[in-house]
Amino acid sequence: MPSQEFLNAVDKVNKLTKRPSDDELLELYGLYKQATIGDNETPKPAIYDLKGKYKWNAWNELQGTSQEEAEKKYIELVEKISARLAAE
Repeated sequence: MPSQEFLNAVDKVNKLTKRPSDDELLELYGLYKQATIGDNETPKPAIYDLKGKYKWNAWNELQGTSQEEAEKKYIELVEKISARLAAE
């Protein structure tokens, strides 16, 4: 069960008025999936599915990270991104 702090961070990302960078979005995606599902056990996307491949890799790189640790890192990343976007 996700923590309230994690759910608040997810809500904060959904309400951002500026778009994070592609790298930040991929990192958020991977951490979100790891925090909510755990290790990636889905088959690797086809070679021509570039977007799917990047997302799959972002999640797969977190293999072995606990869901609690992924939540913590997600929350920290959201704070970092929010501060950077606010400063722009």
